[in-house]
Amino acid sequence: MITIDYSNAILKTKQDNGSTYVFDVIRKKWVLLTPEEHVRQCFLYYLIHTLQYPPSLIAVEKKIQLGKSPKRFDMVVYSPSLEPWMLVECKEPKVHLTQETLFQLLNYQRVLQSRYWVITNGHETYCADAHEAHAITWMKHLPAYNG
Repeated sequence: MITIDYSNAILKTKQDNGSTYVFDVIRKKWVLLTPEEHVRQCFLYYLIHTLQYPPSLIAVEKKIQLGKSPKRFDMVVYSPSLEPWMLVECKEPKVHLTQETLFQLLNYQRVLQSRYWVITNGHETYCADAHEAHAITWMKHLPAYNG
């Protein structure tokens, strides 16, 4: 498991009609601040501000086709050559990260073929290096982005 300190995350929020919204710097719009969205935004903040991942190479909540079903992935970080590099699945904090969570990510992986896989619920984060198809390595840290 990877431990991430989110205490420095600064999220821009607003209230509207009794609901809280957060500004998503990637989608460039206000989105409802659900527990899962809070995890996604804190993780994004960490990638951009702590690990220096380039925001221009991150996609959030984009549609992909899984068989006949359209689905939305939580987050993908692209390489400089615009190939999927890291696939991220976010869950709300009360959701335990299980084999089912990993299977959901792997369904997206079948389409996207990214090197790194991340699952997080804000408390627990796991990252796998899938560079070798038959020798997946669970990492102790998130990879540095050295595009």
